Amino acid sequence: MGFVEKRHPRIGVYICHCGHNIGGVVDVKKIREYAENLPLVVIARDHKYICSDLGQSIIARDIKDYNLERVVVASCSPRLHEIVFREVLESSDMNPNLFEMVNIREQCSWVHSNDPEKATEKAKDLIRSAVSRASLLEPIEKIRKDVTKSVLVIGGGVAGIFSTLYLARAGIKTYLVEKEPSIGGNMAKLDKTYPALDCAMCVLSPKMVEVKKEKNIELMANAEIMEISGHVGNFKIKVKKNPRFVKEEECVSCGNCATTCPVKIPDEFNQNLSKRRAIYIPFPQAIPNSYLIDRKNCLYFKTGGCRLCEKKCENNAIDFDQNEEIIELDVGAIILATGVRIFDARRKKPYGYGKYRNVVTNLDFERILNADGPTRGKLKRPSDGKKPESIAFIQCVGSRDDHFNKYCSVICCMISIKHALLIKEKYPDVNVYIYYNDIRTPGKEYEEFYLRAKEKGVIFLRGLPSEILENSETENLRIVSEDINSGEIVKNELDLVVLATGLEPNDIVPIVNQLHLNYGPDGFMMEAHPKLRPVDTNIDGVFLAGNVQFPKSISDTVSQAGNAAVSAINIISQEEIPIEEITAFVDNRACNGCRLCLDVCPYDAIKFNYDRGIAEVMEIACKGCGACVATCPSGAIQQKHFLDSQILSQIEALLD
Repeated sequence: MGFVEKRHPRIGVYICHCGHNIGGVVDVKKIREYAENLPLVVIARDHKYICSDLGQSIIARDIKDYNLERVVVASCSPRLHEIVFREVLESSDMNPNLFEMVNIREQCSWVHSNDPEKATEKAKDLIRSAVSRASLLEPIEKIRKDVTKSVLVIGGGVAGIFSTLYLARAGIKTYLVEKEPSIGGNMAKLDKTYPALDCAMCVLSPKMVEVKKEKNIELMANAEIMEISGHVGNFKIKVKKNPRFVKEEECVSCGNCATTCPVKIPDEFNQNLSKRRAIYIPFPQAIPNSYLIDRKNCLYFKTGGCRLCEKKCENNAIDFDQNEEIIELDVGAIILATGVRIFDARRKKPYGYGKYRNVVTNLDFERILNADGPTRGKLKRPSDGKKPESIAFIQCVGSRDDHFNKYCSVICCMISIKHALLIKEKYPDVNVYIYYNDIRTPGKEYEEFYLRAKEKGVIFLRGLPSEILENSETENLRIVSEDINSGEIVKNELDLVVLATGLEPNDIVPIVNQLHLNYGPDGFMMEAHPKLRPVDTNIDGVFLAGNVQFPKSISDTVSQAGNAAVSAINIISQEEIPIEEITAFVDNRACNGCRLCLDVCPYDAIKFNYDRGIAEVMEIACKGCGACVATCPSGAIQQKHFLDSQILSQIEALLD
């Protein structure tokens, strides 16, 4: 039982101390001496950091000097460095699939740090089983496919805008798809950005215009992704472009159509704090900068009458006969920049948002402070239009809350401090309170930002109120809370309360399902590796930018947008690209046609051949997850690099 020596390959074993992570617990010297005496092992070495340049060069030299045919590395998690060691084999003219990695850090030294002797014995067992499996590994040739020289960016917020511009300036044809009528995202609604308190649109608007003018960018606003198929290097996309009922190329944004429209409805861009017409432009700097008709509220589409806007338009830009358009795209890579949505503060019922007119969210308050907002930048409370003399900000609404979202939304503290400073600079007599759990101001300038607010007289109270009550006569708001720092009960009556609402992932389930992407329990997209591949996903050729991964500041979002663009460029700059080679395959003689594998494959990589009565794996779509192998009752499906014979050999050696 144990080692299968049929092929007698020459195996090298390399054991990493990982500083003291491994070497501080297990006896590495004893493990190396043990490995030297295992069957088929011709060389065994230990090194303090086998992943280092020196460690890798030792492996490469031994492959040549000892004519190694298999390599086993005992170190940390394969998720961290397996790619590194596979590349060492490949650069040494050795098939990278002839490599086996065994985890003696997380699975051994870290979990058995209180018993070094037993940890050492377990490490021996793990290495013995890895050598046994390695003896049966087979070379696998990579599948290579041509690469389409274009990129799709989904989402036109700040992450999508910057990713698109980086790509286009590198000479790459880029398609930017945005579901809203204009690009800009949530940043377009902001008044100022921290820490410099500069105008948000002064920063963003020129970039939006660049998107419009850049010849390598094709912008599709008011559009939706309908279908995604294919693989890295060759994705097939179907986009539905919704009608605007206004010809973009003819509209000069004069506004005559809107002045004659009789319909008034809440303006979502102004957080429903003002009204807009049924024919409208989302905001003055919108790109595309043309009007569109809200079909749901337009009288013509509801009753068949009106059409006053058509009569008023001197450029004949109104076109009620426009239909949706299906556009098909071929791209080599995809960047997901679908952003976030603001937590619905109405779910936090004790705070009265949606019930009390003078309870607003931080995004509502952005529009109140904005010169293009509902109050033209004047500090007014919604109930009576009067200037509030006292304002409270309540932190962590929808974040760090077991009832809603346990994670921190990163930007809420800084937003409230920003708002407090803006109030104090324009209205120094207004009393400003910030109720908080913990003030989080990471970064080189942000702590100074917080201290500046304290110097300006902003009062910070550590302790969140349980509820907000309203004085029905004045519509003032009453808050009772404990200041944890002083232990005192604080009672305040305030003119206005601003809820610092957190961020939640946008609903992009159809896109996620079609791309077979992974996301965490919080709904945000998961990266391939948090340290080494922070913008990659589990699907090659699909990258993350901005808040789709987790909440970020604008500066962090822009940084990641550049990272995602570079990663996409690395893909499409190749003439051919290797596709996942560790795929499943079907033994036609053993397949009984039960089709259970079709139900469990998360990548739709298995099709049933009705003429032959067997399942067939499409290697180009297979990601090597092994779900089909575990499900097949006849054992007809196997997976390259994880054959039953290899796994059984590993188990037998482990038990030997």
